Amino acid sequence: MKNVKHLQCINCGKTYPAEPGVYTCPDCGPADGILDVIYDYDYIAKNYSKDYFANNKNYSIWRYEPFLPVQPDGPKPTLRVGWSPLYRTKALAEAIGLENLYMKDDGQNPTASLKDRASAIAVAKAAEEKAPIIACSSTGNAASSLAGNAASIGIKTCIFVPGRAPQGKVAQLRIFGANVISVQGSYEDAFKLSAAAIERYGWYNRNAAINPYLVEGKKTVTLEICEQMNWQVPDWIVFSVGDGCTIAGAWKGYVDLYKAGFIDRLPKVAGVQAEGCAPLTKAFHSGKKFEPTEENTIADSIAVGVPRNAEKALRAVRESKGTFINVSDEEILAAMRLLGNTSGIFGEPAGVAGLAGLKKLVANGTIGKHETVVCAVTGNGLKDVNNAIKAAGEPIKVKPDLDELFSVLEGIPGLVS
Repeated sequence: MKNVKHLQCINCGKTYPAEPGVYTCPDCGPADGILDVIYDYDYIAKNYSKDYFANNKNYSIWRYEPFLPVQPDGPKPTLRVGWSPLYRTKALAEAIGLENLYMKDDGQNPTASLKDRASAIAVAKAAEEKAPIIACSSTGNAASSLAGNAASIGIKTCIFVPGRAPQGKVAQLRIFGANVISVQGSYEDAFKLSAAAIERYGWYNRNAAINPYLVEGKKTVTLEICEQMNWQVPDWIVFSVGDGCTIAGAWKGYVDLYKAGFIDRLPKVAGVQAEGCAPLTKAFHSGKKFEPTEENTIADSIAVGVPRNAEKALRAVRESKGTFINVSDEEILAAMRLLGNTSGIFGEPAGVAGLAGLKKLVANGTIGKHETVVCAVTGNGLKDVNNAIKAAGEPIKVKPDLDELFSVLEGIPGLVS
């Protein structure tokens, strides 16, 4: 990989070759020794330009191979991951008090979440290493994305999910042929069991905070945003946050573009957590390391009480001079309705937590009405229909009787003139 220099520990700064089996810094350990992929930005700048992307007809994450740690001619999953739509949502912007708001709908990826980006990289790397089995722990979306992408090229998976994982996500896993271990405990319990099994059996490790390459997949969301905005950088990018990998990747996408000379400034980053599970928000505002917390929120995909990518996430927000904010489950449900009613985008609870946080940040003056904002919807609402019904309400039920129907219709404000 001519575009990659090495891997670097974010804790001690020691570097390691980008070789199979290198996941974390052995000196710092798996908890603190998280690695970054360091690129040769001079090589990228010399060999690639905006014209390269303008003429590239591969509308998937693989259009960004110059910024990805994969073999150019190596094996890749066949699902079309990436190039999800970026909408300028004027009605939604007006509803929350902004002039320029863009929503990135990553629920339109093949398995309906942003996690497809990371899993595509994981499967590509596993295929490069000829790994027969890939494993991970997940609250749901990472699991289904791994299972789908792996199935596309015939690699087996073993996936650990907490017992509270929504049935829609578990159904995806089983349809994709995954071996699913439902751990009757927390996400942390599932993570520990997956780590032990991976070590014992030598499976390829897709766990995002352990495997340094997965952040690289997630950063393609902001590479796309930048290109879709004609290389103009927004003032803010807003993401919901669980283990921290997604927001770390979102920031790294802009940093990589900046260092390679594609853009001349960087955005601020806002991270949004659920009140019932917000270790990173607390750590950010206290200036201390995160403390493990309970996982009490309907937003299962960000219910991570022990975030494994904490330092990368906190570093992203601090370096960008951004912020963290929490939202309640009620605010998340309200955001699901607001997003759907004003834009036609259907997001799951974790997928719209970012929008709920953005609404609060505009209301408290942290984000000004004249600033340009991009907010990501990280997962589709069909992932969790029970909470969607909770947000929107049950349908109106009538008997097959015209008199009853007309009576009901005429009682709905604004429906019948």
